[in-house]
Amino acid sequence: MRWTDRLAHICVCAGVAMVPFTANAATEDDPWEGVNRVIFKFNEKLDTYALKPLAQGYQFITPQFLEDGIHNMYRNIGDVRNLANDVLQAKPHAAGVDTARLLMNTTLGVAGFFDVGTKMGLQRNSEDFGQTLGYWGVPSGPYVMLPLLGPSTVRDAVAIYPDGYAEPYRYMNDIPARNMAIGMDIIDTRASLLSAEKLITGDKYVFIRNAYLQNREFKIKDGQVEDDF
Repeated sequence: MRWTDRLAHICVCAGVAMVPFTANAATEDDPWEGVNRVIFKFNEKLDTYALKPLAQGYQFITPQFLEDGIHNMYRNIGDVRNLANDVLQAKPHAAGVDTARLLMNTTLGVAGFFDVGTKMGLQRNSEDFGQTLGYWGVPSGPYVMLPLLGPSTVRDAVAIYPDGYAEPYRYMNDIPARNMAIGMDIIDTRASLLSAEKLITGDKYVFIRNAYLQNREFKIKDGQVEDDF
């Protein structure tokens, strides 16, 4: 799963405030907290002095309709990964929906600039190889904070590489164009999360860790999470 997707997961959890883990429960999943916090501080510095200013500048100069269209195009690219993992998880209905979304958005939606699939009632699924491994019973392992890539678990970190085969960047021979596409993807996603930062409270590291772990459980279990409270 890409760094941009991890930020999106944090945004989702912050927005809906889904029954967060207690601090003690989360700590049990974070035996490497000392090292993780050091890496988290490094990532925070990078975001503060590079990514966030770029995202703010991008949002300031880009008309809303263009920003929305670019965001839709990157989501359309992400639907390829969703479809691949629908198949790997043996979810025929979800695979059918994501196939239809890809066809509609890529053609009628002009390479995904317009999200006609959603307007047609084809709701987007969000799947990745980490969820696929979890679906088939692979345990998450400890929580880890990856340099540059952000929050993860051992299982999800291993899954990053296979997911890369579902993205077009790996197959682009023009290196400058590839780097520009990846950079634009990161900036676009970071810009879409600027308003969500206001929802973060308390210890930011703990908040992000709890949000990430719970959202991953929610996604892997397709929303069927037991309420222990």
